[in-house]
Amino acid sequence: MAQFDTEYQRLEASYSDSPPGEENLLMHVPEGAKSNWHHIENLDLFFQRVYNLHQKNGFTCMLLGEIFELVQLIFVVGFTVFLANCVDYDILFANKFVNHTDSSKVTLPDAFLPVNVCSARIQENVFVIFVLIISGVFWLHRLVKFIYNVCCYWEIRSFYINALKMSMSELPYATWQEVQARIVEIQKEHQICIHKKELTELDVYHRILRFKNYMVAMVNKSLLPVRFRLPVLGEYVFYTRGLKYNFELIFFWGPGSLFENEWSLKAEYKRGGNRLELADKLASRILWIGIANLLLCPVILVWQILYAFFSYTEVIKREPGSLGARCWSLYGRCYLRHFNELDHELMSRLSKGYKASSKYMNCFLSPLLTVVAKNVAFFAGSLLAVLIALTIYDEDVLAVEHVLSSITLLGVCITVCRSFIPDKHMVFCPEQLLRVILAHIHYMPDHWQGNAHRYETRDQFSQLFQYRAVFILEELLSPVVTPIILIFSLRRKSLEIIDFFRNFTVEVIGVGDTCSFAQMDIRQHGHPAWLSEGKTEASIYQQAEDGKTELSLMRFAITNPQWQPPQETTHFISQLKERIHREATGVSSETHPLSLSESEPKSLVANLLAGPSTLGSVHFGRESYLINQAAAGVGDRASALRSLSPISSSLHLRGSLNAAHRTASSHTSAMNKTMAGSGTDARTVSSGSSAWEGQLTSLVLSEYASTEMSIHALYMHELHKQQSRGDLSRHTWHRQESDESSDSIPDESYCHSRFSFRHQQYRHRPGGGTIPGWKPSAIQ
Repeated sequence: MAQFDTEYQRLEASYSDSPPGEENLLMHVPEGAKSNWHHIENLDLFFQRVYNLHQKNGFTCMLLGEIFELVQLIFVVGFTVFLANCVDYDILFANKFVNHTDSSKVTLPDAFLPVNVCSARIQENVFVIFVLIISGVFWLHRLVKFIYNVCCYWEIRSFYINALKMSMSELPYATWQEVQARIVEIQKEHQICIHKKELTELDVYHRILRFKNYMVAMVNKSLLPVRFRLPVLGEYVFYTRGLKYNFELIFFWGPGSLFENEWSLKAEYKRGGNRLELADKLASRILWIGIANLLLCPVILVWQILYAFFSYTEVIKREPGSLGARCWSLYGRCYLRHFNELDHELMSRLSKGYKASSKYMNCFLSPLLTVVAKNVAFFAGSLLAVLIALTIYDEDVLAVEHVLSSITLLGVCITVCRSFIPDKHMVFCPEQLLRVILAHIHYMPDHWQGNAHRYETRDQFSQLFQYRAVFILEELLSPVVTPIILIFSLRRKSLEIIDFFRNFTVEVIGVGDTCSFAQMDIRQHGHPAWLSEGKTEASIYQQAEDGKTELSLMRFAITNPQWQPPQETTHFISQLKERIHREATGVSSETHPLSLSESEPKSLVANLLAGPSTLGSVHFGRESYLINQAAAGVGDRASALRSLSPISSSLHLRGSLNAAHRTASSHTSAMNKTMAGSGTDARTVSSGSSAWEGQLTSLVLSEYASTEMSIHALYMHELHKQQSRGDLSRHTWHRQESDESSDSIPDESYCHSRFSFRHQQYRHRPGGGTIPGWKPSAIQ
């Protein structure tokens, strides 16, 4: 391993998450004051179970789901073995006649083989016996785990009822912020953690997401996942659930992993003197796990195929176009995840950007494929119409061999073809759609902005937002590809992995070893190009990419307004919020102590807030955008923010909420007060009101928090773009001076009809200009 070398630098833990004066504090609680939850040894696992029980809507739902998983495993294996060995398909397909004494009809039981014949066929098949043995061992393991989990979650149920004072019936309607607030509060009474007098919101997140924060950091630093350069597809990212499981097995909890328990990295991995020896050891472990995956490949592959068949066949039959739908890839979820972001918070954010992402990807339907799909749909529809007409005339036509199958296949073919035919009345705005997406997903490479119409951007975004069919195919291929990645690719990165865990692990009092990136410390991991200039001491290797530290910090502060960050972090948050507040209220930058530099957009927030449905009371003039050239290209953010709140219509149901959150006398103060309380619990806000009012208020506050973070994300991206590029220009397609329509149509517009957008796309030069002598067509 001597040939490998990395440039990661050792990161010293110069800070802690403990209150001042409580370092190395060990709480002593008198015997009489101890409770069942005093000094929980494994707080990571405890908090994870508390969170899982909340997400699974209580103990009963969790128990029922676990039982059905056990039954599902038996059903898949047993039903598959039965179909393969106990059915006479000659009778089922009418290739062999059956003599009946009482009836001439063939029934379904006639196709079943006798029990003794079925048993003999199973015993003679060695592969079936092997599969049954492996499945039986796996099922027994799951059964033991199920019994253990039931006992553990029964204790968590008791914790909810007795300590948190929450019944299982109200748990599905309680927010996680409420549960977390009560956990922080009962620390004073029960001393769940004896190393700290008080728990913080960040402590809880660290323990639940300790390993996931490491994975997010490794993806952010491009250590994982492994990228391939394929001949036709170009650079390709392969990241599946099976591969993710193996990564976690190697790094965190498997035999010989880097962690000695849930909260502590092994001591030898914290020292740099034996890094080459540890890298060799890790490479050898990866090799053996890869070989184990290779040996189990046939069994896992069969299971994946069977599970996919039973899961998706009915869906494909009912909705053939479902395979053409898109979903967020596993790599996309990890790349777009903030540090210290729980699963439900991530999925809520990505779900809000789903529609805009689908519309954006539909902008790139191939015109050639559209022509082919229209004609194939015409021919298939003609045949289907004839068959349907014949069956209407005489239903005996259905008895003809393959007629029913032909009708089904033709219907599927037409449905698939229609998914490639765009709506001719649809107007696509790729640049604005990409900004709507950015408002929700918060992360985007710099070169995407201004290049939303390019196929290169589309191909890279498709790695985050892939077809469901591609997702299924990757999962099916995962048993074959995973051992190859482990043996030939991941093993070569063993030294980089060792250096990563050594350099980016810090010990936090009362929490244990955590990923230093998860501390969201601007000084240690801030990026100068992301508003951290002058505040960070991080080298280029310590800086989080894509503004991960800054954006994660703002999201966590908005979601948890009661959290008290360190002094440097507090200064960064307050300064950024002050900038946005100053922009929203229109205070002159020359008279403010935290004035923006001349290169920053003086009316950026005003343009951001112009039009969002959740901030409908905040009306800022757009004349400043037309006058102030410093804000060129920012007006598209307004339309992006119009989609941020899907509940604007529900606000009209509660006039009192509108009056509380929208006052004509103080637009901005009402907005800030509402957003400041966005992390509070709905039950606290709506005490004394009905359950409907509480749920609606919780939804409103959640939407305000989401909108506030979207504003911060867009604002930070705009400032980053200006700082990194050094100018205010953005990539647009420019009209020639001779184009008469240039005066009536703004240059910033990216909205085109399907025809004109396609025409522009194939005529566009990589450099941003137009082909001499050619005039782009006006918007149709």
